[in-house]
Amino acid sequence: MTYITDKVFKNQDFSEKGLEQADYENCNFNDCIFSSANLSSYSFEDCSFENCDFSNTKITNAAFKNVSFKNCKLIGLQFDECNPFLLEFSFNGCMLNYASFYQLKIKGTHFNRCTMHEVDFSETDLSKAIFSECDLAGAIFSRSNLQKADLRNSINLFLNPEQNQLAGAHFSLDMLPGLLSKYNIKVD
Repeated sequence: MTYITDKVFKNQDFSEKGLEQADYENCNFNDCIFSSANLSSYSFEDCSFENCDFSNTKITNAAFKNVSFKNCKLIGLQFDECNPFLLEFSFNGCMLNYASFYQLKIKGTHFNRCTMHEVDFSETDLSKAIFSECDLAGAIFSRSNLQKADLRNSINLFLNPEQNQLAGAHFSLDMLPGLLSKYNIKVD
């Protein structure tokens, strides 16, 4: 396996030519296009992606170890198919619509100013996760662990408190209708 370290990739389109199959460490990807590329079995450690388009990219068995995504388009990514070993990432200003984190253990993950419509968090361990100013319209939380998670300043959260672990989670008063919608209660 090839190892590529400390390299900066700028304004490159990997959607057709592909990214060299390698393990990437401490690399920065800026304004790159990965749309519909196949990154299966690639490894990224201590890497950052900024203003990149990953729409519908295949990431089966890809490793993301301490990876940050900033202002990236990650529509439809199946994070539940990536390598769970040492999985750690953060998202800032990203579009994650239709992504799946099904059954992942991603404690303490930071989601900041992200659009997360229809994201699947079913059976995901999100304990101590931070959702800051995120739009969670249609996000699925079913048998999810949200203990000590902070969702206070996010919007459009709807979840069933009886089907999720919520001990110590932080919510704002504005979220009350989304937490009580199961009971068909009107909150004015």
